[in-house]
Amino acid sequence: MRQPLLKLSALLLPVALLASCVTINVYFPAAEAQKAAEEFVEDVIGDAPTASGGSASLERGEAARFVAATVEGRDVVPARVFSHTETRFDPVGFFITSAHAQENVDIRIRTPAIQAIQTRMAERFQGTLAPLFDAGAMGFGNDGLVVLRDPAKVPLAQRTAANQAVAEENRDRNAVYREIAVANGHPEWETQIRQTFAKEWVAQARAGWWYQDSAGAWKQK
Repeated sequence: MRQPLLKLSALLLPVALLASCVTINVYFPAAEAQKAAEEFVEDVIGDAPTASGGSASLERGEAARFVAATVEGRDVVPARVFSHTETRFDPVGFFITSAHAQENVDIRIRTPAIQAIQTRMAERFQGTLAPLFDAGAMGFGNDGLVVLRDPAKVPLAQRTAANQAVAEENRDRNAVYREIAVANGHPEWETQIRQTFAKEWVAQARAGWWYQDSAGAWKQK
């Protein structure tokens, strides 16, 4: 009697394993993330001086076109779909279900931890980093970090302090991307948050500042 039961168990095991895979489609709220990044970056960089009197928001719009789309006559940023698999055993149904998260989600950037990082970044940027960007020594990396792209443009006596500022800035940037994702209940969004911010830093860069394109080549705004 035991042998038939063992055979039956062997047949049911693959079915149970297959049924335990539940695909969950998680919608990353790209429009809300872009809006949050715009607000955050603007607070860090500050108002950019413009010779022509043009609006900085127009420059931000140019870099944001990569996610823009027209839906039903409205310019919107569509939510992107990312899928991952969870293991869950359903002893009754043995079925695969699909769950969808809410698309309209506000991205929180006003928690005490995030604001503390933002304050440090704003002080550092205005005090140390902005002059390095103006001199052409520093640039925005395509990974959401900053890079000392031309150390020769920094006086030798100031080079150590510049390198230290870069290290501290990138530590805070990595921390804030992670903190924003966690604060919004989706740690898996960290990569998408980073990508959104990386483009927003470039969008709000001032004329003459350097940045990396998607291929890693340096370009001047």
